[in-house]
Formats: sequence, structure tokens, C-alpha cells
Amino acid sequence: MPDMLTAFALISIALTVSALVSKAVERAPLSFPILFLSLGWLLGDRGLGYISIAPDDGSLEVVAVLSLAFVLFLDAVKMRLNEIRREWFVPVLVLGPGSMMTIGAVALAAWALIGTTLVESLLLGAILASTDAVVLRDVVRDSRIPGSIRRALSVEAGVNDIVVLPIILILIAVEKGGTDGVLGWSKFAGQLFVLGPLVGIAVGGIGSSLMEHLDARVGIRREYQALYGVGLVLAAFVSGESVGGDGFLAAFAAGLAVVLFNRQLCDCFLEYGDVTAEMAMLLAFVLFGAALSTLVDDVEVIPALALAAVAIGLIRPLATGLALRRANISRGARIFIGWFGPRGLNSLLLALLVVRAGLPEGEELLGITGIVVMASVAIHGMTATPLSAWYSRKVEHETLAEERQSTAGGLFRGVEEVPRISVAELTRQLEGPSSPLVLDVRSRSQYAQDPTGIPGSVRVPPDQVAEWAGKQAISGSVVTYCA
Repeated sequence: MPDMLTAFALISIALTVSALVSKAVERAPLSFPILFLSLGWLLGDRGLGYISIAPDDGSLEVVAVLSLAFVLFLDAVKMRLNEIRREWFVPVLVLGPGSMMTIGAVALAAWALIGTTLVESLLLGAILASTDAVVLRDVVRDSRIPGSIRRALSVEAGVNDIVVLPIILILIAVEKGGTDGVLGWSKFAGQLFVLGPLVGIAVGGIGSSLMEHLDARVGIRREYQALYGVGLVLAAFVSGESVGGDGFLAAFAAGLAVVLFNRQLCDCFLEYGDVTAEMAMLLAFVLFGAALSTLVDDVEVIPALALAAVAIGLIRPLATGLALRRANISRGARIFIGWFGPRGLNSLLLALLVVRAGLPEGEELLGITGIVVMASVAIHGMTATPLSAWYSRKVEHETLAEERQSTAGGLFRGVEEVPRISVAELTRQLEGPSSPLVLDVRSRSQYAQDPTGIPGSVRVPPDQVAEWAGKQAISGSVVTYCA
């Protein structure tokens, strides 16, 4: 376990280095996970020996738990409930069959390549089915990529862990053999899927309502509202664990309750929470890098790298391709989504749950996961910039089907018919006393060919119309044109 000075030095390095090199990382074929995993490895036992940390070390557990709890809570808070209600079939299609196919195929590959048992193989399949929003961050922030594709990746990365986490917890219970009979399994399922989430919903709903009420009546300083949000995350996790459920599911349920009850947490908390989660994740990458350096001797590296190659280059693209076979998207978009299913911090955190549970094979599974994650963050980090540039060039030179949609669900619906007016009628309305707002929603390639538009029109790419409209207070009529 690192001493106090070493811990402070690690935090200092994580904060200062990430700020100083942030712009260079954005432009280069690099990513922060690559940098900080490598840094942890360099400082660990296999490198300079400044950090000696075991997988069951308390400091690693604290940072990992804090990171995953914050990620799950913030993912839930940022969900667009109206979109999920209208387009529930998107996560069902991508996260249901897609995740199940990935889990099964990775489990089969692990059994064939590494020789793991059935439960160990399924655990690896579930752990490596998790996709990482941290590694995807630069991709989903790239406005050159159609919004519907970025939204599909965001939905998958944000909700994916809620699909695989219960599977991992059930497999851990099976391996431990501590739940016997129908009554035992019924109690376990009730605590895991009902009691824990209900406690989380209560904490999130009551907590956010209380803050909203008190802020409206007496006014609470923004910095204390930010700290209050952090307290809600920790309270939800502790409450879920206290009733025999899972704290991570409770944290996600607490964030979801804020959305379900239409409560508003201060934007200061969302900003502060993002910063806190970012700091915890960067530090976690350093600690995981140091911890993984101690596990290399216990893992067969070549079979683990073979598993990484199969999972990244074969299983993910095939599973995603099958899940999206009815989506109205271009071939380039299928390649793009199929490639970006990286394993990162979330997979390491889920593997650490197996270690926390005290399973004998926990450290071996964490070591295998670590090798796959290091391969993934290296490959996906190096290819994110060039592949995004390749896809954006396709968008610039031709109008793609996915450009006509603002949401992930729209990829499965196609283009809807809307009422139309003639050029003469639009001219008459523009010359009238209450002229409509005109939006130029031509595709990027059409706009690049002729930037000249209708005088007074507002330029909004077609895949960003829904996001733009959500930020406007529109009182009159709106006319869009695309050609």
C-alpha cells in the first residue's frame, strides 16, 4: 500500500500531467488510459519499484469503488428519459442480444484459449463485454461524427454496465456456492434486483427533492449543492450494501430516480461530479497499472493476448453487426460502431469485484482482464483519431443515412414524413408580419458544396436538430430545408 507521500505524489501527477498534455493527447493517437496505465506500470514492481500494490489492497479498492459508483450515478443522471421511453428498443437490441452474444462468444474463446472453467469463462465474458465511456470520450465529443452514431455509442457505454453487473454478481454467488435452494436464491435475487435498487431510488428521489425544496425556499450556495450531490452517491452506495444488495446498482438507481422524478440537481454538481470521477479514474488507472505489473508472472500472456485479439477484432464487430443488421446506417457507420467497443477501466473495476469476493481465481481473472484492457486501450487509443478522421471525411463527401437522424432510435425507424410547403409559400410567409424561423439542415457534404443559404436562416446539421431544439424557446413556426 502506498504511503501518504506516495499517494499525494500520485494524485499530483494525475492532475498536473492530465492538464498539461490534454491538448497533445487530443491531437495524437494516444489516450489518457494508455498514459496512466503505462505510468502505473512504470512506477510498479516491474518498473522503478516506487509503488507496490496488491490487487486486494485497500487503497485500490477505495479508488475503484468511488470511480465506479460515480460513473454509474452520473450515467443515470445524464440519461434522456423521454428518448429512452420512445426508443427503448435501441438499448434492448444493442445491450440485450449484443451483450449476450459477446458474453457467450468471449466465454467460449476464453475456455478454448486459456482453459478456464465454465464459470470463470462466463465471468471473463461478462467482464470483457463492458465498454468504457472513458476510452470513448474523444469519439463521442467529435462533432464531425453524426450525432445519432455518437448517441448510440454513448447509450451503450452508459448503460452497458447495468446489463453485465448483475450477471457478474450472480456468477460470483454461483462460484462461492453460498446460496442454496430456491429460498436462498429468491432472497439473493430480491436483495440484488429489488431491495438494493429500491433503497437507491429512495435515496436519490428523497435526497434530490429535499435539496430542490430547500434551495427554492432559503437558497443554498452552489459549492454546497455540489458537495451534496457527492454525498448522495456515497449514501446510495452505502445504503445498497447495508440492506444486503449491491451498492453499485443502488448508485445507478439513485441517479435514475433523479431523472424519473424530474428533479434537478445543480449543474455545479454535474460539473464537480464529472471532475471528481475523472480524477478518481485517472488515479485508478495508475494504481491498476502498478497492480497489474505484479500479476504478469501469474498469467499466460500469449493466450491472454490471443483472447484480446479475438474479442476486439472478431467478436465485438460480429456481435454489433448482428444487433444492428436492421439499422438504417451506412457501411462506414457499422464499421465505426463495431470497432469502438473498447475495454477499459470499467472492465478492471468489474474484475476487481471478483477479487473483493474472495474467489481463488480472482487475481488470475484480473490479470487476464488487465492484459486485454491494456491491448484494448492501446489499439483503440491509437486508432481513435485516424478512424474518426476517416469517417468524418466520408460524411463531408457524401450524405449518409445516419446523418438524417438525431437519436439512436432514429437509426431503426428511417426518415419520417413531415408536412411540406412550396418555395412560393415560404417566400410569402417570410414577407409576412410573423415570419417563421428557417433552419438550414442540409447534410455536411451538401453544405460544403454550397454554403450559401436562405438569408436569415440558422445553420443546424440534421443530426443535431433535436439537441438544438431542446435548448431553444421557440414560439412561432419552424421551417427546415435540406436541398
